[in-house]
Amino acid sequence: MIEFPLLLIAYFSTLGLVFTYFALRDKDLIKAIIFSTIQSISYALIYGTLLAPDILLVYLAVGFGIYPILLLYAVSKTRRYEKK
Repeated sequence: MIEFPLLLIAYFSTLGLVFTYFALRDKDLIKAIIFSTIQSISYALIYGTLLAPDILLVYLAVGFGIYPILLLYAVSKTRRYEKK
């Protein structure tokens, strides 16, 4: 019975690490922002698994709302692709 929350935490942590790697390796800034947002959601779900709903709600608001909007605005003022 106690293993299920630990498995969820391990799954969401792995998912977050994978999308962090994708965000760092991608040359397209819009894709990197999307990967970073998915990483934030997976870490927020870890807080939900740990039964911390107040932190979960704040992390979702920042990681899924404010953070990507600010980054998309900054990218709109620059070029979208990195030089090779």
